[in-house]
Amino acid sequence: IFTDITLFLVIINKFYRICASTTLTSNYSCSLQGRVDMPGFLADGDFTIGGIFPLITLFFYFFRFDPRSFRWAQALRFAIQEINKSKKLLSNITLGYKIYDSCATPLTAQRAVLAVLNGPDLSQSNMCSGAAPVLAVVGESGSSQSIVVSRTLQPFSIPMISYFSTCSCMRNRREFPTFFRVVPNDDYQVKAITQLLKYFDWMWVGVVTEDHDYGRSAIQGLKSALKNTNVCIAYHEMIPKVYNEEKVLKILEVIKHSTARVLIIFSGEGELYPFLKEYMNYNITGIQLIASEAWVTASVLATSYPFLVGTIGFAIRQGKVPGLKDYLLTVNPLTHPSHPLVQELWEALYGCSVNPPNTTSQTSIQLPTCTGEEPIREQHSSYLNTSSLRVTYNVYKAVYAMAHSLHNLLKCEPGKGPFQNSSCADTTNISPWQLQHYLQEVAFTISGERVNFDEKGDAIPSYDLINWQQGVAGNTEFVKVGMFDGSEDAVKELFIQEEEIVWTGHQSEVLVSVCSDSCTPGSRKAFLRGEPLCCFDCVPCDSGKISNETGDYWSNTARTECIPKAVEFLTHDAMGLTLTVISVVGACLTAAILLVFIRHRNTPIVRVNNSELSFFILLSLILCFLCALLFIGEPTVWSCMLRHTAFSITFSLCISCILGKTLVVLAAFTATRPGNNIMKWLGPKQQRVIIFACTLVQVLICSVWLIAAPPFPFKNTQYSRSKIILECSVGSDWAFWSVLGYIGLLACLCFVLAFLARKLPGNFNEAKYITFSMLIFCAVWLAFIPAYVSSPGKFTVAVEIFAILVSGFGLLLCLFAQKCYIILLAPQKNTKQHLMGKVIQK
Repeated sequence: IFTDITLFLVIINKFYRICASTTLTSNYSCSLQGRVDMPGFLADGDFTIGGIFPLITLFFYFFRFDPRSFRWAQALRFAIQEINKSKKLLSNITLGYKIYDSCATPLTAQRAVLAVLNGPDLSQSNMCSGAAPVLAVVGESGSSQSIVVSRTLQPFSIPMISYFSTCSCMRNRREFPTFFRVVPNDDYQVKAITQLLKYFDWMWVGVVTEDHDYGRSAIQGLKSALKNTNVCIAYHEMIPKVYNEEKVLKILEVIKHSTARVLIIFSGEGELYPFLKEYMNYNITGIQLIASEAWVTASVLATSYPFLVGTIGFAIRQGKVPGLKDYLLTVNPLTHPSHPLVQELWEALYGCSVNPPNTTSQTSIQLPTCTGEEPIREQHSSYLNTSSLRVTYNVYKAVYAMAHSLHNLLKCEPGKGPFQNSSCADTTNISPWQLQHYLQEVAFTISGERVNFDEKGDAIPSYDLINWQQGVAGNTEFVKVGMFDGSEDAVKELFIQEEEIVWTGHQSEVLVSVCSDSCTPGSRKAFLRGEPLCCFDCVPCDSGKISNETGDYWSNTARTECIPKAVEFLTHDAMGLTLTVISVVGACLTAAILLVFIRHRNTPIVRVNNSELSFFILLSLILCFLCALLFIGEPTVWSCMLRHTAFSITFSLCISCILGKTLVVLAAFTATRPGNNIMKWLGPKQQRVIIFACTLVQVLICSVWLIAAPPFPFKNTQYSRSKIILECSVGSDWAFWSVLGYIGLLACLCFVLAFLARKLPGNFNEAKYITFSMLIFCAVWLAFIPAYVSSPGKFTVAVEIFAILVSGFGLLLCLFAQKCYIILLAPQKNTKQHLMGKVIQK
């Protein structure tokens, strides 16, 4: 629904702009329809920055003013005030602002962004005049609201920087081309939480999320991150968008009766507030809560629910904003008379009304009157606490990122700009898209932190690990007990001061959260069908077998103790070393024959047997012998993919060359008949085409194999209970037998053609040798199939290597042994007359 509303309102805005473009040539005028009556903070300037904040949010059944969010808005005003006074940054330039309330809902956020674009007054229709009213927008807090705001700004190419929207879905530059943020996206938060679970051995966890984009994106990321770990999700429940007590109670029933003792909650504080109220009333204990960054530093939750002491979670990085506290103290009803939002602040802090007759309070309860001169005290920490600024600091950074980008744009030197023909922006008519270009490239340091954006608009990922602890005064404090730095190496990303953590229920030890306890001595794991790997039964060991340690082991020969299962694969033992030597000898022998043929390439025996094809066959046989080496050693991802594909392609190349030679022999005999000119169709170019085409088919089969279902390393524990066999799973049986079948098809075709030409005249009939070589080749691979299927463990690999080597030696000896004999030992036979059977007997 919100998306449809967004598109509808964007179309209206586009219509306003089209309308404005026709006002000069027509009598029609363009004006806003209706009034956006929303309280906010406005200030004029040479350039205007928009701000959208959830100042009034929904808690339980009513709306209430949020002093924490009000502080965020004041941070934007304070930052702009600082920049306007600066002599180094944007000197002689004044920034203005338009700040509106989103009420933490997508629909109101839509109204707020339209108010930023158009202004609240009918007489101030900037969008209607066709001019860009703001250069950029700072907002929003919730991801769902930011999605609406970003899509509304997108047609006008106005960039926005979010200070608290973490949904990883907004990294998509095609959907959100103008979106930036100074907070890490949820992919990094999920990564940090995953490492936290592994650190404390929490293998069985529950997850509760809000029913918004933020929650849905977070659970998808978490499931993906946990896929290759030993951590399992016991349940996933969603807090309903519209509060429903019956649904919430069902979620609490699941939590209470689950064996998972760790609960991860991805939610904003507005949705979580009523849920935690029921959680407290339901008297659920012994659950370790892990908070998402959206609520881990929410003061209103910490104040309302003391039972949350012990909660841990990752919070966005804190920073300092010097002078902000003094500025906050100046915001009161005296300095802002009759301002509705300041009156709301006073009502929230003191429970009184500054101006009862004109109060803007959302509640119908009559409040006592106050003067507006009441001092803001330390207990008003939700508004005044500036000791550990996080979201507020992000707002401050976002404003400075815009200011630095605008500063870089304005100081552009002619001829060195980033736009067309190295031009700079026209400083009298700057467009938002021009600012976005500089925003993408901006880099500056603030409060000792380097600020910049990656190509997706994201900031450098960094989190503080926060633990909720009870202070001396009985209040809940947010204590930093570690950190996660995404810019570090994987082993150094997570740092935890475990001794500083206070656990839920004031326990002194880490809570254990597993689906099934480790098996005791004398028993072993038995995994349950249809259940996660974290859940298993412990059954007594078989007769004559023991287990005296937790985990899976196997008994020794005497069955007196447990030892780890043996790991088996074809390594460089006696068998592996023998096969390696044979493979290397075969490659070296083939290379030697190739050198002999090259040296005697002008002799009749080499020339009459098509020297080019002979060279190709010898080169492919060298590769075939070397392919056998890929099968020896521990299987890896790359070796598994190369094993079968490399040998199949090289053998296809070899057999294709032999096929080409066979066709030439047949064609040469047929061409001796009168009127037959078949040889013109089997010249050198045509032979190369045949070889290339036949090999290409195998390459395509292997490519489809590697893309669709590539081979991969596999631990086979089913064949033997006493050992683990490391082998390469073929990934796709169909693809494996297809590549072998194609090689067999080529070999059979060669055999049939060579057999037909076996009785051709001449002392040296090449077809006879091709027939014998193909006969050996086919026999070897036919025998390979049953041997391969029935061989156990590493012998399966040895059988395949043996087939490769034997077929390679068969081709080498049948095709080249006699040639080498004539070249090296019987040179008197290396004549054309002898080869053609025309030697004159004396």
